[in-house]
This record gives sequence, structure tokens and C-alpha cells, in this order.
Amino acid sequence: MKKAGKKVKLLHRTSQTFLWISFILMFLSTIVLYFYVRNLLRTEIEEELFSTEARIEASLKANNPPYSLPPVVELQVVSAKGMEKLKDTIIFDPSQDEMEEFRELTTFKTINEKNYRITVRTLIVESEDILIAVIFSYLTIIFIVFIIFFYFNKAWNQRLWQPFFANLERMKNFSLASPEPIGMIHSDILEFHELSKEIKTLTSKVKSDYLNLKQFTENVSHELQTPLAIIQAKIENIINGDNLNDTQYEHLTSIQKDIQRLTQMNKRLTLLTKIENRQFIKIATVSLSQLLEETIQNFQEITKIEIKFHKEHELSAIMDPYLAEVMCVNLISNAIKHNADNSDILVMVKDNLFSISNGGTSTIAQPENIFTRFYKESNGEKSTGLGLAIVKRICNLYGFLVEYEYKDSKHIFIVRLK
Repeated sequence: MKKAGKKVKLLHRTSQTFLWISFILMFLSTIVLYFYVRNLLRTEIEEELFSTEARIEASLKANNPPYSLPPVVELQVVSAKGMEKLKDTIIFDPSQDEMEEFRELTTFKTINEKNYRITVRTLIVESEDILIAVIFSYLTIIFIVFIIFFYFNKAWNQRLWQPFFANLERMKNFSLASPEPIGMIHSDILEFHELSKEIKTLTSKVKSDYLNLKQFTENVSHELQTPLAIIQAKIENIINGDNLNDTQYEHLTSIQKDIQRLTQMNKRLTLLTKIENRQFIKIATVSLSQLLEETIQNFQEITKIEIKFHKEHELSAIMDPYLAEVMCVNLISNAIKHNADNSDILVMVKDNLFSISNGGTSTIAQPENIFTRFYKESNGEKSTGLGLAIVKRICNLYGFLVEYEYKDSKHIFIVRLK
């Protein structure tokens, strides 16, 4: 499977592509221009050499005095003709007191029954200077054009993609619980228009399904609560009455416990569904340290297990107060239910976390499943297997991190805030 790399913004990615393509094209075009201008200048130099040689030949045919200006023009009478040569050569220039590069043309002509060797040279250093000047001018112009075009292209792309980014932001802020439909920005771009249209259709369908499912869940929960309450009341009446033997009493007591467990499970499943559907939208600053202390006091009244509270710092979180209470109650209740040998329970509050530890004879067999709904280590009837799953969903909702570890014969649950 391909590893996911670092995410890059669309405009940055298109700008990077534009930059790389532009640099490559500039580099290649500079090389092509260099050799083209170099060849063009050399051709012009050679044409000038041949032109000068033709003038010298015409002057000799006209019986004018031989003309020689070393090292530019050299004219010599030779016994035999040789091959025409065109080459580069280096000659010392006394005016510059340095060696200079020349382009040299050597031809042999028979004029007025004499064999002449005509050597014509021209300095090519100036042509190199011209070549460098041309390349520098080209690069300067291209760079200026590139900068202007780059920022123009970036600004244009931002304007072109603005409806897309605006609609993306509205999608991020879209809530199924909101009664208002999602409002999309209109765009003249066909693809953006079709995307907005499909998003509206999809969100409408999702919202309709969500409302139907929410209504169904609430109806089922409500319809279950009433018969369960009636059954519970009737069983209590029977238990409180006379004419019951021990076997009947045990059966009815077991049925009563099952009904209580079913009622509790129904409430917790409804709560879990509401959390996953993000129906808790009330936000407030909750003092978790104070809430934990109050919860401990409440539990201390109904249990003989000693619950110790240690606070190093105040701990607060921005969340729904009811969910904060549920999170604390579920964690402490879980510690009490699964505490071994009635050992003390320790609740500790630090900088950005709080932990709850209880005694345990051994670690959990499958700790990776501990926050999964309906997961239980044993078949005991005192747990629905939903308490820690609810804690996990609450933490996920607000970006908290909940962890479990077994250390020094202690089950430890840690909740880390942002």
C-alpha cells in the first residue's frame, strides 16, 4: 500500500508545477538560444572573412599594390597552391598584451600568373561578448516576464478557484442538526456548478436519512421505556405480595435484574447514538477537577470502596456539561465494578490529563477492544459493555485521547485533553 505523503494545497501544487516547468523551459531555451546565436555569429564572421578575401582578390586582379596588415590580413606569394582552411587560432595582441582568439580563413589563388596565399583573420572575442550580452538580456526579459506571469497566474487561479474553496469551507461547517440547508456559492464554471448541485442533492438526502433515523431511534427508545417500566412495576408488585415460594422469588428477581439491565442498555444506546450524531451542541467551560470530586463524593455514599482524590492542578475543558458528567461517572463506575479485592481507587488530576486506577489481578486479555461497544472480559451481569464505548465517543467528539494501561497490578485509564 502506498504511504500517504504530506498534503499540499491545490494552488501550491499548481504553482510548484508551473515553477518547475518554467525553469526547465528557461534552461532548455537558454541552451538552444546560446548555440543558435553562437552559430549565427560564427556564420556572420565567416561571411565577413570570405568577403574580405574576395576584395583582396579583386584588388590583386586590378593590379593594385598588395595589401597586408598582420595579423588581420596577410598576403604571400607561394610556389604552389594548398587547400583552403577555416579554423580558430590564438595570436598575441600587443595592444592588449594578451593572447586573443581569432577566426582564420586561408585560401590560395592564382592571380596574374602568380600563386598567392591569402590569410584573413577577425577577432571573435567581441562576438563572444555579444553572445553573452544576448543571453543575459534574454534571461533578464524572461525572468521579468516569468515573475509577472507567475503572480498573475496565481492571482487568477485564486479567483478562479474561490467558489470551490468557499463551498469547501461551507461543507466543513455543515451540520446535520442544523435546520437550514447548505448554501453553496454560485460559479460560472460548469464543473464547479455541477459539484455544487451534487453536494446539495447529497446533503439533502443525508439530512433526510439522518432525521428519519433520529426519529426512528427516539421512537423505539420511547416505546421500549413504557412497556419496560410497566413490566418492572408489575414484577415489583408480585415480589412484594404473598404466596411466593423461594423458586418463584428467585426467577422474578432474575427477570427484574434483566429488565433493569435492558432499560439501562436502552438508555445508553440512545445516548451513544446521540453522541455519534453530534446532537449535543451545548458548549461551556467545565471544571473537570471539580466534577470528578463531586462524582467521587456521590459514589462514596453508595460504595464501601475507598476512592482517593489527588489534584495537582485545576483541569478544565470546553465541552457539553452533561457529556462531561457522563464521562466521569462512567469511568469511576467502571473502576468500582471491576475493582479487585476492594482495594482503593485513585483519581489523579494533573496539568492536561486525569487518570483513574483500580486494583486488578491481571491485565485485560484484549486491551485493543476495551473501548468497543458490548465488549466484556467476563459474562457478568453487572455490566452492559457500553460505558467505556461511550467514554471513547465523547473523547473522540472533543479531540481528547483516552488510554488504558496495566501497571503495578492496577488498571489505569488516562484521559488527555488537547
